[in-house]
Amino acid sequence: MSNIPTTSYPVMEMFYSLQGEGYHQGKAAYFIRLAGCDVGCVWCDVKDSWDASKHPVLSIQEIVNSALAHPARLAIVTGGEPLLYNLDPLTTALKAAGFQTNIETSGSSPMSGNWDWVCLSPKKFKAPLLENLPLASELKVVVFNNSDFEWAEKHATRTNQNCKLYLQPEWDKHAQITPTVIEYIKENPKWELSAQLHKFIQVP
Repeated sequence: MSNIPTTSYPVMEMFYSLQGEGYHQGKAAYFIRLAGCDVGCVWCDVKDSWDASKHPVLSIQEIVNSALAHPARLAIVTGGEPLLYNLDPLTTALKAAGFQTNIETSGSSPMSGNWDWVCLSPKKFKAPLLENLPLASELKVVVFNNSDFEWAEKHATRTNQNCKLYLQPEWDKHAQITPTVIEYIKENPKWELSAQLHKFIQVP
């Protein structure tokens, strides 16, 4: 994937919706979902994003123009794993167009881009680079089973003191796991619940 020039990126999809997760939950945002992922979460809900070769390569200007067609000025770059690519040019262009830039990443590849908000969601399938953890504005840990609480605590100790901490029940098991997450947060109130609002209200 390194042969893809940073004037363009493989894009699985772009859409205007509400952010359903974490600190910015409920805000209107333009989502830019880059294709390509080397993390491979078994419960991933966008596995179609993994193979970058299946998706069109769009220029930065095409991406920005598409975002500008909507009134919100919050752009969320997600994936796949967006940090497989050098995102400096993309964020420079988005900021020049007046956007706040947010990223959703596993943190498993080197950081690039100029971000107003970094949502780092560490995955057991490919752990984050330790140098990325202090850069997180929020740490969002998907809870699939009880061992994920220990995983969450381990990574929380490596973030900065202002980092927001979220536990998010894995969607396919949310009915089963959410009560456990709620009880854990009640006992460990530094954590907050991220409940994937967008899936409950059935928006992208």
